[in-house]
Amino acid sequence: MSENDFLKQEIDDDPNDYRVTLDLDNGTTVECAIMTILEVDEQDYIVLVPLDENDEPIEEGEVYIYRYFEDEDGNASLDNIDNDEEFERVSECFDEFLDEQEFNELP
Repeated sequence: MSENDFLKQEIDDDPNDYRVTLDLDNGTTVECAIMTILEVDEQDYIVLVPLDENDEPIEEGEVYIYRYFEDEDGNASLDNIDNDEEFERVSECFDEFLDEQEFNELP
């Protein structure tokens, strides 16, 4: 997929409530919420969580991770991560993010 083939952002009433619709290679579309944007080696990566028909995160533990870019006008675009080493570095950073989230939820 090219970088802009599958990106569509919609801002609902709440400007912090962004949604991304992914058009996957198998021909299906998936509506996702933005979980976080991580910076690894001076590159931004976006973590997307699939949503069900009630706009709730799907609990299967599946997330989508892409390189994330914004042009000078603030228009967002995504790109696949094709390099295994790059994906490993981003996955490790995401695992650290999840660990931090769990720690912050402790009483």
